[in-house]
Amino acid sequence: MFAAEDFAVSLSNGPKDNSFASSEEGSLDSELSKDTSWIMWFCSLKGNEFFCEVDEEFIHDDFNLTGLSTQVAFYEHAVDTILDFDIPEGELDERQQELVEVAAETLYGLIHARFILTARGLQLMLEKFNRADFGRCPRVLCHGQPVVPVGLSDTPRQNTVKVFCPRCWDIFNPRSRSHCTLDGAYWGTTFAHLFFHTYPDRIPVRNKETYIPRIYGFRLHESSEEIRRNRGDCVGIGDTNNAE
Repeated sequence: MFAAEDFAVSLSNGPKDNSFASSEEGSLDSELSKDTSWIMWFCSLKGNEFFCEVDEEFIHDDFNLTGLSTQVAFYEHAVDTILDFDIPEGELDERQQELVEVAAETLYGLIHARFILTARGLQLMLEKFNRADFGRCPRVLCHGQPVVPVGLSDTPRQNTVKVFCPRCWDIFNPRSRSHCTLDGAYWGTTFAHLFFHTYPDRIPVRNKETYIPRIYGFRLHESSEEIRRNRGDCVGIGDTNNAE
């Protein structure tokens, strides 16, 4: 998502980061610093728009975190960081503190993948979907259909997050570069489809319109080499692409 050094510097500055308030609003910035939790701050960072704010009550319930302690280094310290518990001074050196901060980011992502499958999490993601916070389908014939995040694996560090379009039922890379580096496991393979199963009224009618290629205004015939090659009907010896 972003470098450990950047994360460490940002975390040490906390809510004083410019993403919360401009330097001209010093008093407001100071007040906001006292009231802003780590979760709120993390979700407000540029590039983290796909995340919703996980309820702290969900994180306090150990049952919801079952199995995560073996996936994240400095697990206990990472949990404390997310929940804004102070780590005793001198317990960690500077390098360990950086690792804890990165571990907190990873742990939050894994917790997030579980939270968005709950009724509360789905509701929060619905609000973001309604605002098109996840972006819109890049396919021209989907006419700006809002999309939702989807992972290609539930295992961390396997694939980056993609976006799923409920109109054409296809997946795409997010438009923003900052989103293209997010781990897909933080949304997982289930969320997108559980979301539309829960909110079927958000499923649009599939657009049956398709793009028709033409040359000088004439539609390509089904027997043309271009179409046959696209279908994999005439793959030659010298072809560099394999038919699917």
